[in-house]
Amino acid sequence: MAASILVSGASTGMGYETVRLFAEKGYRVFATTRDPGRLQEKLSREGIEGVEVLPADLHSRVSVREAVATVLDKAGTIDILVNNAGYGLVSTLEEVTEEEMIDQFQINLFGLVRMTREVLPSMRKKRSGIIVNISSFLGRVGLPLLSFYNASKYAVEGMTDSLRLELADWNIRVHSVMPGFFDTQFARKNLRVNAAIRDPGSPYARLTETLAPRVIRQINEGNDPRLVADAILQIVEDPDAPVRVAVGEMARRFLTMRRELSDKEYERRVMEYYGIIAE
Repeated sequence: MAASILVSGASTGMGYETVRLFAEKGYRVFATTRDPGRLQEKLSREGIEGVEVLPADLHSRVSVREAVATVLDKAGTIDILVNNAGYGLVSTLEEVTEEEMIDQFQINLFGLVRMTREVLPSMRKKRSGIIVNISSFLGRVGLPLLSFYNASKYAVEGMTDSLRLELADWNIRVHSVMPGFFDTQFARKNLRVNAAIRDPGSPYARLTETLAPRVIRQINEGNDPRLVADAILQIVEDPDAPVRVAVGEMARRFLTMRRELSDKEYERRVMEYYGIIAE
């Protein structure tokens, strides 16, 4: 019987490429999204078969529970969970709204937790499973204007490390994939920009004008998201895979700098790279 895999946030980019690749490899694939009709239409248009699409709103534990229950009813088990859903909030810490900062964590962290909590009982019962959390290189290094995205991904990294130890008795593997900048429509569809930083009168206007266009360009010109799907497949099929995998040029460059340089020197390099000049 083919192993079953559940992928959240499967509409575009890394999630979609993961769904496509695992379907091609013969896995039984379940894909969740807030807009199942749109995803189903895309799969049909591109001739991708073997994917069952389910609605799921990660804000809602009830919605997540219903999606997981449907998968278990149909497949009997969930062998692999890929927590991919997420978005990026562009804002300074000072100017963020209460709603914006809470929602960033609602999806990037708490949505991931909701999905994982619903899947874990079945994995523990069969004493096996693989969980792959799509984090980011920004879960290890900071960039200005992405304070809350950074914080949510740092939290994902910490939770992933703790969860791996919690689940050791049940032979459940827990990994994170840390992509760099990828051309996933992320900048076009999955970035939400705080209104205050767009105001020319913002005290952070100079920083925003300098940094935001360059980061968005790097995302739009980034690596092919199929590299992330390939990395997930390698993790799934290699019992000895590293617990944490960086994917893409930006991830490798920044994580190497962060590992090898002092805090002061690392931050100086980042400011120089992005043309940020301290006044």
